[in-house]
Amino acid sequence: MARAPLLQLSDISLTFGGNPVFDNLSLVVQPGDRVALVGRNGSGKSTLMKVMAGLTEADRGLRVVSPGVSVGYMEQDPDLSGFETLGDFAASGLDVGEEYRVAMVAEGLKFNPATPVATASGGERRRAALAKLLAEAPELMLLDEPTNHLDIQAIEWLEAELSSTRTGFVLISHDRAFLRALTKATLWVDRGEVRRREAGFDGFEEWRETVWAEEDEARHKLDRKIKAEAKWAVEGISARRKRNQGRVRALAALREERSSQIRRQGTAALEIESGPVSGKRVIEAKGIGKRFGDKTILQGFDLRVLRGDRVAFVGPNGVGKTTLLKMLTGEIAPDSGEVVLGTNLEIAVFDQTRAQLDPNATLWENLTGDPLMAVSGASDQVMVRGNPKHVVAYLKDFLFDERQVRAPVRSLSGGEKARLLLAKLMARPSNLLILDEPTNDLDVETLDLLQDVLGEYDGTVLLVSHDRDFIDRIATATVAMEGDGRATAYPGGWSDYAAQRPEVMAAAAKSAAAASASAAKTAAGREPPRPSKNTGLSFTERKRLDELPAIIARLEAEIAKLEEFLAAPDLYTKDPVKFRKGTEALSERQIALQGAEEEWLALEERA
Repeated sequence: MARAPLLQLSDISLTFGGNPVFDNLSLVVQPGDRVALVGRNGSGKSTLMKVMAGLTEADRGLRVVSPGVSVGYMEQDPDLSGFETLGDFAASGLDVGEEYRVAMVAEGLKFNPATPVATASGGERRRAALAKLLAEAPELMLLDEPTNHLDIQAIEWLEAELSSTRTGFVLISHDRAFLRALTKATLWVDRGEVRRREAGFDGFEEWRETVWAEEDEARHKLDRKIKAEAKWAVEGISARRKRNQGRVRALAALREERSSQIRRQGTAALEIESGPVSGKRVIEAKGIGKRFGDKTILQGFDLRVLRGDRVAFVGPNGVGKTTLLKMLTGEIAPDSGEVVLGTNLEIAVFDQTRAQLDPNATLWENLTGDPLMAVSGASDQVMVRGNPKHVVAYLKDFLFDERQVRAPVRSLSGGEKARLLLAKLMARPSNLLILDEPTNDLDVETLDLLQDVLGEYDGTVLLVSHDRDFIDRIATATVAMEGDGRATAYPGGWSDYAAQRPEVMAAAAKSAAAASASAAKTAAGREPPRPSKNTGLSFTERKRLDELPAIIARLEAEIAKLEEFLAAPDLYTKDPVKFRKGTEALSERQIALQGAEEEWLALEERA
């Protein structure tokens, strides 16, 4: 028997002044769907997700949620008023006795539920909103950029959590690796139309280019038809006026059809001009260390950066990546050791806090008021790579329209603020780029362009990012900061670092030693094991085998938390409801753990 859909939108139309955001939109989300929601910044992805969540009401159309289905939405800017701590907010939708769910999720997302709301950062608030959604475990989760403000370890935890859930979800993210690992269907928002493809994000770009090529071909054919009909009209209409008015009306209809087509938005005109060539040695750090109070950020760290290197810095949030960048560029001094900067350096910085942007000033004022971009005697010009250019024309290169030019920066989305900061960064020549979390909020197309631009850049790049795919595409070396002052440089990008981590290398050595011992026994005359009749795994089974260790570890951690919770001597007498719910949850997880272990053993034997 077919299961009812979780959510259905029918003939949805929505307009925020001007062109409609959506018109006659229909879509269905089925149980177990894992959907990537993709599209350009400003295309309406977040608006569509709010319509799906029931937070934004459409001008016309119908939203239907099947009976008994709960829909959860992760807010980007959650309202925490009325709550004392982040944990209070995250647990606010749970039944009595289920608060332990927040503690388990908080551990994976790396945030402290006891943090007062009054002092919580924007990133901590977003993590609390994500924890609230995961703890509530609705039948349909709507996740808008859940990986923003998460470090790579927390992203990998969230990836494992979503991989193992049976809950349906719709996911907006700029993180390609995250989307590829999790999604099995794709919704593409493009100029008010939503297309669905029954395949995950992997392959989206090829699909998009195919659709656009077909669209261009259809437009070309329509243009040729209009041209032929127009020629006929000019040359022969006077002789055939009464007989061919229908054909004239058809020509008018063709022209109306052509004019109604919405052109694709162009790509941002990203371009970096390298400044004068720096010395071969850009930065040399020798034995540098840094402490803040009792916390050791770094100790005894050496690094040599040569001209043209692209060095990525990875590690948990708060480990000190930005501090290390500031030491390497001379902004702050190390407590021990020394940093020697090369000659002829011209540094440009993209900071993760967007501190270079004045939120209360307009886009126009942010550019013309920058002393490095100002043109003497011209209030409407900016200096772009040595040449004056009208401020509106330059902002159009970065996909801003004339209405936004006089708007305050605070009105922009996260992606638009990132593009504006890139506009400032790329206006002046440089030979050392410092990019601190540049990928947050940028759409896939702009990330592609940024990658291409950095590939052609003659200077040196220091990059902090939690986007594994972007690091793989850009970095020639990766510095892993692992806490307690430890930092190690590895050649290559994220995947290369992941393969070279000590625990991975140790496991590989252990496996190789076991294989060698087995070969030695066989060579000594022991009969080798007979091959199983059913050897090898399918792609899906291999993927499941790779996922199971993380699932087992998560279940073991949850069981330990629950056992600790239930160990309180007076819990049963003081709160029997909590005790019962905790006992039921413990039993569920113990059964799930046993099943996961048995599944892993069966797959491992076959592998």
